[in-house]
Amino acid sequence: MLNVGIIYGGQSTEHDISILSSKYVIDNIDKNKYNVTEIYIDKKGNWKDNTSKKDIINTVEYLKQFNVIFPVLHGLYGEDGSLQGMLELIGIPYVGCGVLSSAICMDKVYAKIIFDRCKIKNAKSIFIKYISNNKYMYFDKEFNERIVTNDDLKSIINTELNYPIFVKPSNSGSSIGIQKVHEYNKLKEAIENAAKYDSKILIEEGIIGKEVEVAVLGNPELGIEVSNVGEICPIEEFYSYSSKYENSTNQTNVPADLTKEQSEKIKKIAKQLFIAIDGNGLSRIDFFVEDNTGEIYINEINTLPGLTNISMYPILMEQFGYIKTELINKLLHLAKAK
Repeated sequence: MLNVGIIYGGQSTEHDISILSSKYVIDNIDKNKYNVTEIYIDKKGNWKDNTSKKDIINTVEYLKQFNVIFPVLHGLYGEDGSLQGMLELIGIPYVGCGVLSSAICMDKVYAKIIFDRCKIKNAKSIFIKYISNNKYMYFDKEFNERIVTNDDLKSIINTELNYPIFVKPSNSGSSIGIQKVHEYNKLKEAIENAAKYDSKILIEEGIIGKEVEVAVLGNPELGIEVSNVGEICPIEEFYSYSSKYENSTNQTNVPADLTKEQSEKIKKIAKQLFIAIDGNGLSRIDFFVEDNTGEIYINEINTLPGLTNISMYPILMEQFGYIKTELINKLLHLAKAK
């Protein structure tokens, strides 16, 4: 039997979601094929073997006993390439994308560079770094920088973007720290909220349309599978943290109410982007389909998507034919094969 370590918890703001996602893996992994150990990281960064109930003192030496690691850590240190880098150094196979793809996709600003390089439409945006409540570092499209004030920022947004806009911490997941802003007098509050999670902030023009997603499984060497397109119909104004994890009344349509041409184009773009980021294992790729034009816009790539009972990745994969245990088996196989 292979020894599999499932790592969950972590120091990020998505600690609690990680615990919920880990339950999906722990409950559905084939324990006749795998010897499973639960590895918990608390919010202070302390590691514990939750199977033996013992503290882990020497993390590197402890991890060497495993044939493969299944990280279920969302956000900082788990989804941004940090854990993946440590596992690479130790030489332990792990489920999911590698260091580079994890880091790029966790950072919304740099993910947009990949989207632009691939000539995939994405929402117009500007990028700032928060310095103080009336002082920001603004970066233009060529990454030239200059200090701006709130009045300067108002002028830049009025020139480059249309309301409503979304204010997003660049390195944060599960929609944490994101606010939708309809008018300038709410902007400062939204920026200060985003700055609690990351000093680097993306301000992005809102796309009025359907929110749709696909689940991706595989790698370029063994083949890439893309699920049918699913549509999120959030009861809130946008697909927020509470919509994703606290409210099971959101409607999901699988397949989404799209034309065949739109669905096929979304799946084609998803595969293209998964290859572009050097993806492996799994990702959930999110899009908008604009109401007025039917145009497709990439929103983001999640290299370690939520795996709760109401998360879209397992829902999409199950509809695609991968029932829970089969999906986990496939992910572990991909980890060993890369």
